[in-house]
Amino acid sequence: MISINNLYKNYGKVEAVKGVSLEIKSGEMFGLIGPDGAGKTTIIRTMCGLINPTKGIVKLLGIDVQKHRKEVQRNIGYLSQIFSLYGDLTVEENIEFFANIHNITDYKEREEELLNFTNLIEFKNRLANNLSGGMKQKLALACSLIHKPKILFLDEPTTGVDPVSRRDFWKILADLKKDGITIVLTTPYLDEAERCTRVALMDRGKILDLDTPEKLKARKIGEIVEIITTEIRRSYKLIKENFNFDVQLFGDRLNVIIDDHVTDLKRIGDLLNKNSIEILNERVVSPTLENIFINVLQKVS
Repeated sequence: MISINNLYKNYGKVEAVKGVSLEIKSGEMFGLIGPDGAGKTTIIRTMCGLINPTKGIVKLLGIDVQKHRKEVQRNIGYLSQIFSLYGDLTVEENIEFFANIHNITDYKEREEELLNFTNLIEFKNRLANNLSGGMKQKLALACSLIHKPKILFLDEPTTGVDPVSRRDFWKILADLKKDGITIVLTTPYLDEAERCTRVALMDRGKILDLDTPEKLKARKIGEIVEIITTEIRRSYKLIKENFNFDVQLFGDRLNVIIDDHVTDLKRIGDLLNKNSIEILNERVVSPTLENIFINVLQKVS
């Protein structure tokens, strides 16, 4: 469905994407995962034909995006990071506007279907500016689906959206995937990435790893011990400075990747006790995608 071969994109002296190659199959929900500046949005915009690559070939549906941009764009939907619809138009008017852009005249049935699908039917006469953040994203999604695209691109679709709206949005995406639409998305949320069929872990314009979330989490990185202490930030600093363990700070707890639960945890406990810090709780946990990603990032840093 999508093929990228040796993609580079420079903005002046800044190399945003550095030799990315990947293939995405029909019906996949594929995630590009990484911190700000990793090159995720640049890759999405290149696939959509919105910007030209410095080097490399991008094909969608077997069609070269640079050579046949309009043909490709007729078959894709795109939801950008920033709400870009018309605030002074109603929900219904925005959908109809995008139907007209795509030269669709018989759209009423599809419009009704999308309004029901996104739970916006009772708000169809409300101005877009008066919608909540989650409802705005649902409207943007409806507009991107009005022409029945084969591929849907979503650039951080739930950033800034409340948890309930995030859950509803992902339910909609799951239903779209059942219909066979190929979905390519970027997200800063690793829990969302775990819902993808495959993910590419990115940093500084490169793909560091690419696999299913299950296979990535099965990678052998050592035992992960979750530790809660009386002084969590000082504990983090002490462990980092005194051991070669991979230490990850998550709010009020630490994840420490160790080789041996018994001996290494005793060494950590002795160090903290020596510095008047008490371990309140500790347990061995299964690795999350976030653990794996941080571990991969630290190895290449």
